[in-house]
Amino acid sequence: MGDPRATLPRSPVRVRRLDVGLRRVLPRDSGPLVALVLLTVALGLSLWWWNETLPLSTLLVPLLVANLVLGPRQLPWFVVFVLMVLAIVVALQPTITVRVAISVVVLFGLGFLVLVTSFRRSQLGVAGMRGEQMFVDLRDRILRQGGIPDLPADWYAASELRSAGGTLFAGDFVVASRHGDRLEVAVVDVSGKGEAASTRALLLSGAFGGLLGALPSHEFLDAANTFLLRQDWDEGFATAIHLSLHLSTGAYEVRSAGHPPAAIREAGSGRWRTIDSEGPVLGLIEGATYDPVSGVMRHGDALLLYTDGMVETPSRDISLGIDKMLGQAERLLRGEFEGGATRLIETLGSSHDDRALLLVHRR
Repeated sequence: MGDPRATLPRSPVRVRRLDVGLRRVLPRDSGPLVALVLLTVALGLSLWWWNETLPLSTLLVPLLVANLVLGPRQLPWFVVFVLMVLAIVVALQPTITVRVAISVVVLFGLGFLVLVTSFRRSQLGVAGMRGEQMFVDLRDRILRQGGIPDLPADWYAASELRSAGGTLFAGDFVVASRHGDRLEVAVVDVSGKGEAASTRALLLSGAFGGLLGALPSHEFLDAANTFLLRQDWDEGFATAIHLSLHLSTGAYEVRSAGHPPAAIREAGSGRWRTIDSEGPVLGLIEGATYDPVSGVMRHGDALLLYTDGMVETPSRDISLGIDKMLGQAERLLRGEFEGGATRLIETLGSSHDDRALLLVHRR
């Protein structure tokens, strides 16, 4: 008779220990890593067997794929593994020609670049595609936050944003919120240009959107100024203009923080004029106050909020730019306000500066 223990199933404790051990050796998300290792080994064997047919640059395939899918902890070790396979394949070559030497230099150079990018990604802790997806998701959430909420049938509002680089990341942004019959909108221009302004704008748009939805209208710019002062940035200031609009009566309040003035078109006269409101720039003066300019939007009236990229260029003063914008608004928006924000922002402003525009019309 055989050993009866041989017919018994394995102990669940042993199976669990084996599973825990494998998890320690191979992380839960190790599927792409295992697949890339097997692919690299297969390519290495193919290069050794068909050394006269396959080029060494074939090893670029797993290297580039790894740069997209592997995390920053796995990627450096995989790059070293690929370069080791390359070294072994080259050592087994019958003759090392100039072409082979150039291919080796190029592959080692690209491997070094991938290592450098993986070390930079280690600050974020996610793989390339996953990190980019997180950034895109953050951008989409912020753009949705800046979208205009649903309004009554007798109101129309639209915002448009254009960046200097042609992307959806810009130093200008719009945030909006509705509380019952009151619409709160702020158009903000963050100091600086390029990536620095865009990253600060991403942070500020989330913070300002929260403040806009949580505070009374007369406290918004005060709280935004305090928030910016606490950041202690080297270039930590911004201009903003805030509109608080009562949708039932059309009564509005405009407060400005170092921003170009709003413009209103009164249906009675059919002409545009600026609403001169003043206030210090956000993030410079502690305890600053922002006084409102009040008015009433009647049926047929329209209101424009914009950033300085719409009216200012290196060769033109801002006052002349405002006059030009109001002239274009009178021409482009005559009798048709739907889609007017898009028409204005595509016609006006400098392509070398970020631009944001909000158009509100009471039908």
